[in-house]
Amino acid sequence: MLYPSIDSLMDKLDSKYTLVTVSAKRAREIRDDAKRGPLVTRPKAYKPVGMALEEILEEHLRFERVNPIEKD
Repeated sequence: MLYPSIDSLMDKLDSKYTLVTVSAKRAREIRDDAKRGPLVTRPKAYKPVGMALEEILEEHLRFERVNPIEKD
């Protein structure tokens, strides 16, 4: 079973695309800045992407769309 689950993560963000974008960007930050490390105190994951997903789940990371796309 995957942790955190996709369903729990989708409650935090508006789309799968946003989830991938935010977690990938944060994973690069975790990887490149080893001194700072993850925002989660005791991450279950040992890879940067898993740590980023845990940060999203625990609401350490948020995303706000500046210019929402209007649907016709």
